[in-house]
Amino acid sequence: MFITTPPVAPAPWKPALPAVLSLTAGYVDTAGFLALQGLFTAHVTGNFVTLGAALVIGATGAVAKLLALPMFCVVIVLTRLLSYRLPSLGLPVLRTLLVLTLVLLIVSAALAIGLGPFPNGDHATALITGMTLVSAMAIQNAVHRIHLAAAPPTTLMTGTTTQIMIDVADTLRGLAPDARAATRARLRRMAISVVAFAAGCAAAALLYATITVWCFLIPPVLAGYAVYLDAPER
Repeated sequence: MFITTPPVAPAPWKPALPAVLSLTAGYVDTAGFLALQGLFTAHVTGNFVTLGAALVIGATGAVAKLLALPMFCVVIVLTRLLSYRLPSLGLPVLRTLLVLTLVLLIVSAALAIGLGPFPNGDHATALITGMTLVSAMAIQNAVHRIHLAAAPPTTLMTGTTTQIMIDVADTLRGLAPDARAATRARLRRMAISVVAFAAGCAAAALLYATITVWCFLIPPVLAGYAVYLDAPER
């Protein structure tokens, strides 16, 4: 006998939330890449490329890159199952998942500052820190797919950039009035996402170059602001 569970209805969200999440993802991905010997913590499929490079040149971090995708997948499944359970506990799904992301980023910051730097990406301390960051970004990815599907992706910019260029080409060619308004609105949302992600990357690179692992104090601040944005109107 199969037990059917009704799908979780997407919660309303403020327009600024996807931009903050994009900023966070760009920052975390860049900081993790620099601190953890080339580990992508948000764009985990990119680790296939860096894994090949690590194996060829003999760099560390191969184990972390192998573990990242399975860890990411497991956390996504657990997050989805949790999202079905939360309403019966009287907890808001989107806000709870954002809080879980915040908690994992706080733990990640404590691990990075307390255990880093990480000259060996395959050392236990680097693996624990890296997988905690991967888990945080996995929850953020699940949040986007479950609750922010109408917004541009917050952790992967390739598809968004492709759509921006398609819309630019269509605009240059000429659009009907009704299509023009919808295309411009989509362009604006996607451009904000790409700019926010790029700003996160730039900020992480700059701060890691100056304060090394202490730069991991920033993601919890950004995640805390995301939680604040989802707070009920008073």
